[in-house]
Amino acid sequence: MESNDPLHGKTLETIVTHLVAHHGWPTLGAYINIRCFNYDPSVKSSLKFLRKTPWARQRVEELYVRSLEE
Repeated sequence: MESNDPLHGKTLETIVTHLVAHHGWPTLGAYINIRCFNYDPSVKSSLKFLRKTPWARQRVEELYVRSLEE
């Protein structure tokens, strides 16, 4: 059976890369005010932070789901 979960099978790297392509770092940093999005942003630094910070990861995942609906 196919999953209806839009996050199913998506890596955190895929999600962050999609959001950067869709919104850009400045907009992403405005939506989710975390240092790794606003100061010298990179996918690598963001992944490191998001893997250790459940609340920030949840907000990124929620933004990703919303961006798929646009």
